[in-house]
Amino acid sequence: MIKAEGITKKLKSGKLLLNNISFEVRKGEFVGILGASGAGKTLTLKSLIGLMELTEGAVWVEQENNQHINIYKTSTRALKKVRSKIALIFQGYHLVQRATVIDNVLMGRLGTISTWRSLFFGFTAQEKTEAMMALERVNMQTFTNNRVNALSGGEKQRVAIARALFQQPNLLLADEPISNLDPKNAKTIMALLKELSVFFPVIGVFHQPELCAKYCTRIIAIKDGAIFYDGQPNIDEKTLEEIYGEELSSILQ
Repeated sequence: MIKAEGITKKLKSGKLLLNNISFEVRKGEFVGILGASGAGKTLTLKSLIGLMELTEGAVWVEQENNQHINIYKTSTRALKKVRSKIALIFQGYHLVQRATVIDNVLMGRLGTISTWRSLFFGFTAQEKTEAMMALERVNMQTFTNNRVNALSGGEKQRVAIARALFQQPNLLLADEPISNLDPKNAKTIMALLKELSVFFPVIGVFHQPELCAKYCTRIIAIKDGAIFYDGQPNIDEKTLEEIYGEELSSILQ
């Protein structure tokens, strides 16, 4: 579970980038964050892992022992531990292009092992087996020793998801993970994310309301830095027009 509580970000000029954003997402939910360009979608996502300084508010993340930690009121060491269980996937994949598929997946746990072990001993046989299982989960096991720079966009994103799975996360955050993909691969990635939400909450920023309506379990729409809509994924056209304004025509093309 992750809970945003009154997230507010105000500039010195007084301009509000985020205005009292509150929501809670639990295991079993695949939440799509929608909104026009500059509405505050990505800022909201960044706030969930403590990547920006808030003016007000809190973000509570549930731990394995059922404790809840406010990531903005905890030690650097505790925050590192919390982040190690939050998987991230991005529009640009963030993979090492000249490394192999399996090596990129293994990198998902670099934050949980010592620098000494990562430099001199590497990963154990058990960890490599688990990495292979993650690749099988996204149907990329036959690409194990291929270099990432030889893969298509959809294949790269599946490797990124396998790396996230290998991380054994409690939460998965995705920032525009299908923006660079063709329709077929976009649907494949959305279906994968929905399947993964059975095991942990999945929250993603998207620009495709029609795909969110098909795959997400819930939509949160941000407008002018505040929550404008929080509800069922099938949003009527009038509400979409209010969310996107003039941008809607280009988004629905």
